[in-house]
Amino acid sequence: MKSKLVSVLPLFFVVLASGVPAPAQQTSSNPTVIPPVSYDLSPPLVDLVASAPPKAPASQRNIPLRQPPRPIPAPPASVTQDRALQQLSLPLVSTSPGLAFDGIGADGVAPPDTNGAVGATQFAQIVNVEYAVYNKTSNALLLGPTPIHNIWSGFNGDCANGDGGDAVVLYDKSAQRWVVGQMNVKLNAYCMAVSTTSDATQSYYRYEFSFGGNTPDYPKLAVWPDAYYWTANTFSSANTFVGANPCAFDRATMLSGGPANAICMQQNPSIDSLLPADLDGTTPPPTGEPNFYLQMVAPSNLNLFKFHVDFTTPANSTFTGPTAIPVAPFSEACGGGTCIPQPGTTQQLDSLSDRLMFRLAYRNFGDHESLVVNHSVMAGNSVGVRWYEIRSPNVTPTVFQQGTFSPDSQYRWMGSIAMDQSGDIAVGYSASSSSNFPAVRYAGRVPSDPAGTMESENSIIEGTGSQTNGSSRWGDYSGMSVDPADDCTFWYTNEYLTTNGSFNWKTRIGSFKFTSCGRPGSSLSATTLISSLNPSA
Repeated sequence: MKSKLVSVLPLFFVVLASGVPAPAQQTSSNPTVIPPVSYDLSPPLVDLVASAPPKAPASQRNIPLRQPPRPIPAPPASVTQDRALQQLSLPLVSTSPGLAFDGIGADGVAPPDTNGAVGATQFAQIVNVEYAVYNKTSNALLLGPTPIHNIWSGFNGDCANGDGGDAVVLYDKSAQRWVVGQMNVKLNAYCMAVSTTSDATQSYYRYEFSFGGNTPDYPKLAVWPDAYYWTANTFSSANTFVGANPCAFDRATMLSGGPANAICMQQNPSIDSLLPADLDGTTPPPTGEPNFYLQMVAPSNLNLFKFHVDFTTPANSTFTGPTAIPVAPFSEACGGGTCIPQPGTTQQLDSLSDRLMFRLAYRNFGDHESLVVNHSVMAGNSVGVRWYEIRSPNVTPTVFQQGTFSPDSQYRWMGSIAMDQSGDIAVGYSASSSSNFPAVRYAGRVPSDPAGTMESENSIIEGTGSQTNGSSRWGDYSGMSVDPADDCTFWYTNEYLTTNGSFNWKTRIGSFKFTSCGRPGSSLSATTLISSLNPSA
């Protein structure tokens, strides 16, 4: 649910971080401790699914759109174009394809909120409102698609009684566990489940957390060594926006199935649509390092916050920020709303450009730490994907490189981004125009590419249908993850259509790998690109 071409400009315009980040302005130190309403250990999920009653015929419903109320500021008048817009045309992205297959299809709910994660031997996909598990080598279906609430079948709580949407699945690489979460709108609750093994079809530790009279909307999860970090946009019972609510769930206790608490730091209405940092790779962040949260602030900033949690003494927990990170000025795609064209219809699609796109991917390379993230912006007369690599988040967070990928007049949006062990970056997204049906594509870069640029895009699947009949909802997010087995293979999932209509979406799952990843000498070093960068210009 959402509450909501070949000339080269000077590098200054491609890789830009104007000025020095502003100092942190405030610290929240009034945590709320939320114990679980209920928790237990489930039987194997494969058995719960086998004994579940047949799925009822789908009744079509659109999940409501909730957006925090805020103006959409225009860029400064002196900005006549996106200074981060990529002007250099590079060769086709240097990846080799893996698997590509259809995932979960339309189940009567829109939008699908497609995302997924890759584990040791499986790929798990989750949408509104179903869950499925595939063998990642053969793409054989191992479980589902099944209603997500079947994970909580027999649970002593309301999580067993329906699906609220905004579902997320992650793979906790260091623990080799699956983490699943979704809303329960009826009780303003959040349902979480952590698998007991690396097999997503087996048993789960199950939890339900209540947020009282407030609704936690558009929740997002992330894995960190000391907690499962989370955030949601909070709305009151009168549907008034209260502010973002970052929380930390006790990971260590959840991994053993104990009575895990959440520690939350409710923010004021000026803070919305945060993303917590999600750990990729085998190297953890430095011991004791806080989790990082980012907020997009149009027209020219990212706000960074730091969440330090203390489950032993909750009063010691702090949420500090914001630190403003200047970026190249941008205009939110479609003014934050709907303008994405499709062939053969006047129905346009929602850009969801008022926030950063899931995930905020973190990686520790040893000699530096990086965050990568993206959102959708205007790029001339179309829409493109603005992406960032931010370094030194715990010291002086700085835009190391940034770019807007929009190589032609098609609209690109609904991105998800990640980075592999060699520092290669891949971003998947939707692409559409008045003559091109919505497609699932990706672009990427290797460290030797010019800073702020992506190689030319590749396609996972081209759609052959438009979404019609008055439904503009698309997304609300997609999912890019990195395979823990080799730390090189990217897995991406998003939606598309094969025929015109509504509530007839399909999803596609595709994997690919940069051909240089993992080879000797391919690892990213702190000096890579140093002669090309001028981030403080």
